[in-house]
Amino acid sequence: MNYPDEWTQEEFLKNKQKLQQEGVAVVLVDTILSSIEKADSVVYNPYELKKYPEGSVFVFYCDTGKATKERLKEYKEKFPNHHCISLKGGRGYWRKDMMVLDNDQ
Repeated sequence: MNYPDEWTQEEFLKNKQKLQQEGVAVVLVDTILSSIEKADSVVYNPYELKKYPEGSVFVFYCDTGKATKERLKEYKEKFPNHHCISLKGGRGYWRKDMMVLDNDQ
């Protein structure tokens, strides 16, 4: 799979479903200590994130998506064995009731 610098919420949900079926961990990473309602996320902790298997996908989010996009190079350097992506629009554009159905793929 080709990993871009950003995923929309819809891309995140679809790719997460697909990749997890292939055995790849896809993790939504909270960089602002503000969780997203109805979304499973982990708080940014480099020590803990490095424990994920090589090839895991980390999707970082902030309030607007701008800060995580600007820091993407830093994340990629810190986690060279993982794929790092910014959530486009961040927490502000997250739609808590959006879901992906099997036939959407």
